[in-house]
Parts: sequence; C-alpha cells; structure tokens
Amino acid sequence: MNLALPRWVDYRALTRQAQPGARPRDVGEIASKITIVTLFSFMAFRIAQDAAVTGHVTGILLLVSEALVVALTLVRRAAGTVDRTLKARMLTAVATFGPPLVRPDTINAALPDAFTVVVSAAGLIVVVLGKLSLGRSFGLIPANRGIVSTGVYRFVRHPIYLGYLITHLGFLLANPEIWNLVVLAAADLALMLRARCEEQTLAADEAYRAYMTRVRWRVVPGVF
Repeated sequence: MNLALPRWVDYRALTRQAQPGARPRDVGEIASKITIVTLFSFMAFRIAQDAAVTGHVTGILLLVSEALVVALTLVRRAAGTVDRTLKARMLTAVATFGPPLVRPDTINAALPDAFTVVVSAAGLIVVVLGKLSLGRSFGLIPANRGIVSTGVYRFVRHPIYLGYLITHLGFLLANPEIWNLVVLAAADLALMLRARCEEQTLAADEAYRAYMTRVRWRVVPGVF
C-alpha cells in the first residue's frame, strides 16, 4: 500500500516551519495539514479499490469533495480572529476527520448506483460552489478569514455544510453500513454545532451581523 503524500503537496513546505524555533501555533497548523493529507490518502486508497471492483462512482464523488478540503486547507489565508476553545477544536476534529473514515460496501446498496450518483453529484455541486465562493477564506476551525456573502452564500449562511449533508446522504444510500451511518451522523452533528461556533466568532464583525439579518437560515432553509 502506497500512502505517500500526493505529488502536488509540497511536503517540504509543510515541514519547513516545524523547527525548534517555530511557534506552537505554526507547528499545530502544519500538523493538522499533514494529518488531513494522510487521512485523505487512506480514504482515496479504499474508495479507489471499491470503484475498481464494483464500478460504483458514488464514493468517487465524496472523494472529490474531500479533495477540495485538502486543497483549500493547504492554501488558506491566515485568520484574523480564531476560536481556539476546546469545544471548537473537538467539533472541528469530528467534522473533519470523520468522513475519511467511511468504508465502501462492495455488496449491499440501498438504491441503484444511478440514483445515489445523482444525489451525491447534487451535493458536490453545492460544496464546490460554496468553496469557490470562499476561496482562500476557507478554513476548518471557526475563524474570521474575511466575510463572504456572495455566490451561494446569498441563500444560506453555510452552504458547504448543506452540500456535505446531501453528499453524505448519497454515500450512505450507496454504502448502507452501520459504521458509515455512525461516522457520518457524528460528523454532520458536529458540522451543525460548528456552524453555531463559527457564527459566535464571526458575529464580532459588524459586516457579518448585517449579513445574518439578510440571510436567515444557517444550513437548511426552513429547518436550521
């Protein structure tokens, strides 16, 4: 099994600052990036194996979504205000490191692959549009990296999370294992709670408070 970092990751750039004189905050940032890349590599290997055996592509769509997390994490801009509380860190860890732990089911599927692909693709489109809207303002732990209110952010305040919910639903329908249900349910609950944490941090910015008055719903219109 080859779990080396993808070629497009500059490993030296990730570890360059991890010297004795580096600040703990810098070392923590580098460690989180390496962990995310490593987990993604495991996930990519498992899903690629499943796709080769079954021909199912639903898992590939989830993989693309997670690949965007890796890419934007590596190029994100520095944050102005960051929530470094234990609660924020725990929610971020569960929401981020949960999905890469899913297991493809090579036998049982709740619905035909064609249907689950459509569901997953719909979620992926929302995720991609949200991440393109954020650009380098994307981050994992709750922080203010600049207020974004354009694109899909005109409809809900956390469109990426909505896309994750849809994509995870598609993956569960294609891979209905108890393990996957528990992992993704925990990750999605953490996402909803993290949305609240993010807004507590962002609400310190007057621009975000004005944005909240214009866009009522956090994730799911009419529900949350």
